[in-house]
Amino acid sequence: MGGMSPIFRRSGGRTEKRTEKKEPRERLVTLIGKPGCHLCDDAQSVVEKVCAEVGASWEKKDITEDEELHRAYWEQIPVVLVDGEQHTFWRVDEDRLRRELAG
Repeated sequence: MGGMSPIFRRSGGRTEKRTEKKEPRERLVTLIGKPGCHLCDDAQSVVEKVCAEVGASWEKKDITEDEELHRAYWEQIPVVLVDGEQHTFWRVDEDRLRRELAG
């Protein structure tokens, strides 16, 4: 998956970096969790609902099947990434995720 190219602009005498805006259908939400985790089940419900509403894609990854994910996130699950960047962990705020995906 290609990365977003940065755009620089001047504002108030300082340079700001921002990324190109993506449409929700171009976004990918990744839910990282494990089986038997009630917080992961709750997070999945929110991710499924919001992604269906805005048209974003989502995927689920199991830390028990991926050593790298386990090392990185085992104390934080469930973890939600948006386009590969950590968005939240433990509890997913529906409105915050919706705003993030809307750009």
